[in-house]
Amino acid sequence: MQLSKDSVPVVIHDETLNRTTDGDGGVTDFTLDELKALDAGSWFAPLFSRAEIPTLDEVLNRYRKENLLINIELKNALVPYPGLEEKVLSCITSHHLEERVIVSSFNSDSLLRCREIKPAVRTGMLYLEDLKEPWQKVKELGCYSAHPLFFYLQLPNIIEGYKKHNIPLYPWTVNDPEMMQSLVKAGVEAIITDYPQDLAKIIESFGK
Repeated sequence: MQLSKDSVPVVIHDETLNRTTDGDGGVTDFTLDELKALDAGSWFAPLFSRAEIPTLDEVLNRYRKENLLINIELKNALVPYPGLEEKVLSCITSHHLEERVIVSSFNSDSLLRCREIKPAVRTGMLYLEDLKEPWQKVKELGCYSAHPLFFYLQLPNIIEGYKKHNIPLYPWTVNDPEMMQSLVKAGVEAIITDYPQDLAKIIESFGK
């Protein structure tokens, strides 16, 4: 989740436009109208050449009636985006989705800010460090869940520690089928992946 130049929350992974659009520069350097004019789909396949960068409002409106838990990542570890938390939480509230989302970030201060503004909205701690007892940091931040790089869940005591403290795990980005199987078997609550269709088959094979 990034902010446009005119402070509209938009759904795009990178802080810059170059990799996934025909634009050049930072997301925050362009207004929403300018971002909407970009081709955000041809990088993936010609079929999607007319795809636009969606706003958070558009995404929540599209999926608000679906039986889904929506993970909203604040991409403010590199770019500060003043007011991002307020705008994202306001959008969530306007769609009455406080109980259907998790707001995650690598930015600890941002997670604390979200808790101050809207305690009812769950937060998730993203991290890619090798933390000895990572659940302690999750609890310090008042987060609901932990979103670690999957590599750091390969030690059984880490998953066991999270389960002992009743903290749901949402590892990222798991694209290898064998790792998916291992984590599903270990009982993580969800998996962040680029290949949900493969994960769905694995989950089905476990009868979950």
